[in-house]
Amino acid sequence: MSTRIGVIMHTYFDETIEKSDRASIRDLQSKKLIALFHKVYKHSRFYHRKWKSAGVIDPSQLRSTEDYFHLPLTTKNELVQDQEKDPPFGTNLCIPLTDCVRMHQTSGTTGRPLRMLDTSESWGWWLRCWSFVFKGAGVGADDRIYMAFSFGPFIGFWSAFEAAEKIGALAIPGGGLQTRARLQAITENEATVLVCTPTYALRLAEVAAEYSIDIANSSIKRVICAGEPGANIPSTKKRIEDCWGAKCFDHTGMTEVGPTGFECESQPAGIHLIESEFLIEVIDPITEKPLPEGEKGELVITNLGRYSMPVFRYRTGDLVKLNPAPCDCGRTFIRADGGILGRVDDMFVVRGINVFPSAIENIIRNHPHVAEFRVEIFKEREMNEINIKLELNPSVQSPDIASKIAQSVVEDLQARLMLSAKTTIVPCGSLPRFDMKAKRCIICD
Repeated sequence: MSTRIGVIMHTYFDETIEKSDRASIRDLQSKKLIALFHKVYKHSRFYHRKWKSAGVIDPSQLRSTEDYFHLPLTTKNELVQDQEKDPPFGTNLCIPLTDCVRMHQTSGTTGRPLRMLDTSESWGWWLRCWSFVFKGAGVGADDRIYMAFSFGPFIGFWSAFEAAEKIGALAIPGGGLQTRARLQAITENEATVLVCTPTYALRLAEVAAEYSIDIANSSIKRVICAGEPGANIPSTKKRIEDCWGAKCFDHTGMTEVGPTGFECESQPAGIHLIESEFLIEVIDPITEKPLPEGEKGELVITNLGRYSMPVFRYRTGDLVKLNPAPCDCGRTFIRADGGILGRVDDMFVVRGINVFPSAIENIIRNHPHVAEFRVEIFKEREMNEINIKLELNPSVQSPDIASKIAQSVVEDLQARLMLSAKTTIVPCGSLPRFDMKAKRCIICD
């Protein structure tokens, strides 16, 4: 279903729910939460132990969402340790193993991967959530969606691929191909939507330039990014849109939680969090106390439709600032202004300045001649310092021009972040490229 507002055709996956008033949304969440809590208390050994040790000895103690906020928080480390003690899947499985049809795992970029299992029912819930993502970006049955990623154990793009079928679109797999071959497939199949990480959207553009492939005038009209921050960083989003001549949409989610949010076409309105499928809260990451709406803090989520391996009050580590005001698109789902603003565990301190990698990327991506970069954090006289390696476009041949670009980056970092940094120009092609999660900030011994 779609509604014309101005010149934008807003499309919805479930318009009634997406436009519900706040009281109706809270009522729906409460009903789903209480029903799920009773099931999980009975069948999840992990949560039964956890809640019992916190004083919850009877599931009838949870009567409303207010009672829910007294439950203990859950961390990824707890779930990983549970699987280490009771391999391979731990004790948070609420159904017989023989009922499971899917196994995926986290990327492992921050430690040992966490395995997650789904039944047909919970996998259908994943596809439902991704359908909100597609429809929010205006993607429908007439589209051809190119999935530019390898089909490994990471869950996000598997669910995107199958959700494309759910909305009636043509799904085109791009696994097992080199970047140039993917560009050829996009062109020859006249794909209209590209789904990939923001880093890989820029990598595709870089290779397209090398082979004189005009992607700015290709059939691609929308780029949906996931898997890492980037599409919510203004300068990165702009660069993707300039390269592809297409509108870029951000999407949030986690393997252990689900597809949590999406951008609509009323950009820059922030990320709509899918409140019909998740219970959302924001806490102070240090005190763990709830924060009022509008204050920046750590996003905590309970998924309301994944009974096979649910998470209750899960600390995502993502920093957000929530906005409850209705969006121009008509949706009433609460929004995360600016998307994911950073990670609690990504912040580092340089000479007393708190720095997030996303803030550095936002500045560097404003310099069009920088093709890739890497931030190295090292100790000097017991203080953190940073050196940023800059790889410039091949068109920059003059050492003097390269030096001026590097100096401009240094000045921007100083002016906008009060951050003193060193820069090093490195040869073309010397920095790593990524098609999944990029790791550009490195702590050096």
